[in-house]
Amino acid sequence: MSDCGCHHEAKNAQERRVLRIALVLNAAMAVIGGLAGWIAQSTGLLADALDMLSDATAYAIGLVAIGRTARFKASAAWLSGSVLLVLGIGVLVEVGRRVVYGAEPLSGWMIGTALLSLAVNVTVLRLLAPLKAGEVHLRATWLFTRADVVANIGVILAGVLVLWLATPYPDYVIGTLIGLYVIKEAIEILGDARRARAESKSPSA
Repeated sequence: MSDCGCHHEAKNAQERRVLRIALVLNAAMAVIGGLAGWIAQSTGLLADALDMLSDATAYAIGLVAIGRTARFKASAAWLSGSVLLVLGIGVLVEVGRRVVYGAEPLSGWMIGTALLSLAVNVTVLRLLAPLKAGEVHLRATWLFTRADVVANIGVILAGVLVLWLATPYPDYVIGTLIGLYVIKEAIEILGDARRARAESKSPSA
């Protein structure tokens, strides 16, 4: 019975269940956060929504990768990291556009939406905790969510400062910081994927 593969199948089923829940929650918050960011004219919320969207993409790729070869999983993580890198750069471009043309972020929307996102991300992070020491494509999903928690806290702080100081610049600052943090996470994921790809090609793999 030890060679029946039952344990491996159960592990894959658990991973799929966790990733499906994470995918649904992040996709929903990407839509909610994007709409709130547009209404609130907040680069921080828009950056956070894009980050949530990239997470949803990572979870979808992670679902596809379960049960596939090590090389496929490394490629899935590489794609996730590449998407995140592009989104991070896009956030920085949007911040620059808002600085030039101006915006009036609404602090109430920023704080309320970020608190909801934080609750979702803490829940997802706890679900993903058993997977963070797993294969490269699963570690990538955990890193995505960890970045989101940091971003949520930053948006809440920026919303408080926008309200207190009556200036949009805290929103610009947090949007920039989220963009830079997203780029850092993307580089880390791409590094993991590169190492995993090299290991999958080694004779001992």
